[in-house]
Amino acid sequence: MAKLGEDIIGTSAQAPFFKVSNADEIGIHAPDNRIGDADRTWVRSFSGFQKEALVRSAKTGDTWRFVSDEGPYLNGHDAACCPLAFLSCGMAASYMNEIMALAKQQGVEIRKLKLIQDNYYTMNGSMMKRTMVGGAENIELQVEIDCDLDDAALNEFLVNATYASPLNGLMRGQIESLFKLSKNGTELSTANALELDGAILPDPGDHFAMVTPAQAAEGLMNKVGPTPKKDVSGGTATNASSLSDEQNRRLNIGAVAELRADGIKQIQQMQYSPYGTSFMLLSSEDGRAPDANTLISAGIGFCFMTQFGRFVSMLKLDLPDYRIVQDTHFSLGGASGGTGKAGSADPIETHVYLETSESDETAQEMLDISEKTCFLHAFCKTDLKTKLKIKRV
Repeated sequence: MAKLGEDIIGTSAQAPFFKVSNADEIGIHAPDNRIGDADRTWVRSFSGFQKEALVRSAKTGDTWRFVSDEGPYLNGHDAACCPLAFLSCGMAASYMNEIMALAKQQGVEIRKLKLIQDNYYTMNGSMMKRTMVGGAENIELQVEIDCDLDDAALNEFLVNATYASPLNGLMRGQIESLFKLSKNGTELSTANALELDGAILPDPGDHFAMVTPAQAAEGLMNKVGPTPKKDVSGGTATNASSLSDEQNRRLNIGAVAELRADGIKQIQQMQYSPYGTSFMLLSSEDGRAPDANTLISAGIGFCFMTQFGRFVSMLKLDLPDYRIVQDTHFSLGGASGGTGKAGSADPIETHVYLETSESDETAQEMLDISEKTCFLHAFCKTDLKTKLKIKRV
């Protein structure tokens, strides 16, 4: 199949990931910090399924720039990691943050630690019949660890650490996302998607182009190569492609996280289903690399934007340009933030800006279908658990 759009990421001289030095100048500001951390994410479409995001954190004050692409399964150029990789890697980083912080609090010496995580999603129904729906399934987490806790104490310790993750707030419950919609600069009411109270935020427009990189750790994203193959029950190897009208697919995105000697988390994203390329990402809470909440926020924004691209390409609708501004609100970590509580989060708030010659009703439907088919908005609407497996090393 011919690739969709231009390979803007692959042909750019700009680094794919970097810290932004002029966030105030370009006009991206963090939201009010209601519960511990608040991230504002701008995302714009480049070409095909290639996208760019800027994420500013209220907690760290940092702003990071990312890009995302899709592989052959969506006729992409495979120039950067897919949207779901960001959430998986951010989630693994968040779990590692809480494990290490809780160990420090309780005086537990961890001599070795490796996290092997699997996230699962589903896509079922027909796009033409408007019955297609994205879903999310429970997470599997294998912790490879060397420490002196006995089995019962270690299990309790790791369960408490996973509950302490701020992302726990989007998993534990059924959180409906909220939206604002603009078409060609004019605000529209939403149709089925829940509407956010208050005024729509300013459209970031072409302010993305003004970003200036600041120095950060090298190798924030590197292409590793083909992901090791494994059988995935109901996976895309035996089912319809990502652009087929009728779908009954199960996706599996993995993340393998380890702590480097310099304290930076090194996380390899695995793309088992749909099968694709593995990328290595870095994460840190001290500004040397993107923090966990920032990666998670970027992933949610990227995934939602991908669904607009899928819908309009499959139905051949006119949508030459589209952007979002997304606000995510997380509590501090139960261990890393010293709250001693399970992590919590508020509903995701997303402002959508469409440039299209289609009708108002079609613009509203674009939002509705994208919300229904977004794996990560489904993640928030589903009560999920992390199924823990412990391996001593």
